[in-house]
Amino acid sequence: MNPSFGTYQLAEEHEALREAVRSLAEKEIKPFAADVDEQERYPSEAHNALVKSGFAGVHIPEAYDGQGADSVATCIVIEEIARVCASSSLIPAVNKLGTMPILLSASESLKQQVLPSIASGEAMASYALSEREAGSDTASMRTRALLDGDHWVLNGTKCWITNAGESSWYTVMAVTDPKAAKKSAGISAFVVHKDDPGFSVGPKERKLGIKGSPTREIYFENCTIPADRTIGDPGTGLKTALATLDHTRPTIGAQAVGIAQGALEAAVDYVKDRKQFGKSIADFQGVQFMLADMAMKIEAARHMVYAAAAKAERGEQNIGFITAAAKCFASDVAMEVTTDAVQLFGGAGYTRDFPVERMMRDAKITQIYEGTNQIQRVVMSRALLKG
Repeated sequence: MNPSFGTYQLAEEHEALREAVRSLAEKEIKPFAADVDEQERYPSEAHNALVKSGFAGVHIPEAYDGQGADSVATCIVIEEIARVCASSSLIPAVNKLGTMPILLSASESLKQQVLPSIASGEAMASYALSEREAGSDTASMRTRALLDGDHWVLNGTKCWITNAGESSWYTVMAVTDPKAAKKSAGISAFVVHKDDPGFSVGPKERKLGIKGSPTREIYFENCTIPADRTIGDPGTGLKTALATLDHTRPTIGAQAVGIAQGALEAAVDYVKDRKQFGKSIADFQGVQFMLADMAMKIEAARHMVYAAAAKAERGEQNIGFITAAAKCFASDVAMEVTTDAVQLFGGAGYTRDFPVERMMRDAKITQIYEGTNQIQRVVMSRALLKG
């Protein structure tokens, strides 16, 4: 017998972190969640609470004035916020997504320039990979960057940029060598600041869910940035972008788990309270079985997310399968659980008087962004076939 099996549990500090974030979320985020969705406004109350408590960029290492939370801890933070407000959970999630390329591949001076401002909450970061004609097919992007003396000049448009307009820093992938034999080898990564000349943001997208998190296009019109704002060597941008997703897909899985958990808890409370045929509907076995299946799948998703995050934290090789699986499974579970929660509420679940319809709308995006679940299955199958 391997004695280490006895320690298969979260560390005490992880559980203490969960309690702290849950308490904050219940008091300072949940009361505004419905209004944030209804008004389609940025969750400023959540933002301020997360910055004040150090949870907005909890993953930033201590060397850059951050808390240095590990990947599992970061997932717990995102999960607990998403349990009450999915839009607000994108504050820490997208800060990690936007800064991960910098953490993985940037020079020390660039890290020092960007990361402390994220750690302090003075700034946020967004991630700019997708384009209208280059979604899952990232190598077909058209945004260009040309070196002109001591600066780069960017031209093009990026779309579906989460928290665009709220963020100060943007990690941007652009083509630097259009003649590269392999398209992916002609792409480089850059850091752009909102005040750089030639940078602008478009109007907000009108979305089904996560309405409190603005999604916009961003534009580069002869956008000029210093030459030292490249992340890694020219031509390594797509490699960095894909390595980033291995580290951040578990965070989307965590967001999905949080949304599902919130929906389950709301459904449990409702079925105990709702009476039909002279008794609580929680007494009906059909309802009980639905709840059991919802809880079982959430628990499986949660463990897969934490396992994926832990592997990424340890720097294990070939984590593409488990990170894709965690994101894919958890988001499919979130969609299923929130749909079942609406069903358990009956007609009331279809109204905005209860949170489950919002959770169902919010869950849908977790199956789409950071790689659609169809793309996750491509990633998983390739890993399997490579052995």
